[in-house]
Amino acid sequence: METYELEKIARDVRRTVLQEVHAAGSGHPGGSLSAADIMTALYFEVMNIDPQDPAKEDRDKFVLSKGHAAPVLYAVLAHRGFFPVEDCLTLRKIGSRFQGHPNMHKVPGVEMSTGSLGQGFSVAVGMALAAKTDHPDSRVYALLGDGEIQEGIIWEAAMAAAHYHLSNMTAIVDWNGLQIDGRNDDVMTVRPIDEKFKAFGWNVILCDGHDMAAVVDALKASAACKDKPTAIIASTHKGQGVSFMTDDPGWHGKAPDDEQFARAMEELGGEA
Repeated sequence: METYELEKIARDVRRTVLQEVHAAGSGHPGGSLSAADIMTALYFEVMNIDPQDPAKEDRDKFVLSKGHAAPVLYAVLAHRGFFPVEDCLTLRKIGSRFQGHPNMHKVPGVEMSTGSLGQGFSVAVGMALAAKTDHPDSRVYALLGDGEIQEGIIWEAAMAAAHYHLSNMTAIVDWNGLQIDGRNDDVMTVRPIDEKFKAFGWNVILCDGHDMAAVVDALKASAACKDKPTAIIASTHKGQGVSFMTDDPGWHGKAPDDEQFARAMEELGGEA
């Protein structure tokens, strides 16, 4: 797929994220918007998946370790054809399968129920370890928040992945520099992220998380490393695509009102 086609899909994904959160009146738009380009590259260009057969044996697997960014996972799965886009607009409604954090038992394409930060990454490492034996051509991808990697469980899993030479594992850190309480550097610095992963025995790739071609190249390059797991440190902006949300930690977990929603949709080239 051409880069401009992926960029168009990413805009559609961002619009759907806003529609979900606005309709729910709650949710996490900031970190969903920052990850939209990464998620689009994964699901539309890189991963071996089949929306008509979500459980096929040799599929690649994705784990959203920062489970609060469920709106972007639902949006990209919908646009990829796992279910109708209008279905995920029931986000957080009573009786909806589209809960505030993803549920693997209710939503096709969701590989792991996540929410408690750090645990999704640990499960992804376990999946990669199993795939080494069961499906050696399959890959496992996990998306982590940069605030999430303050959790100690992240580094236990990172140590295990390197020890077992899980070259079929790619972790992507959505490095937007912000978390619910403010700047990472003020709350609990995680710098230097790249050197930490290197010290734990990982191959590390740095990229601009909003440069679609660079994201695709980084993801494909991760598959070329055959002796260790790869961490892609993707530099992003929380709330990317919407001017008044960009780099504002206040939009970590807040829904736009009607006026803000209309303005945001206009900026993204769509109708409210």
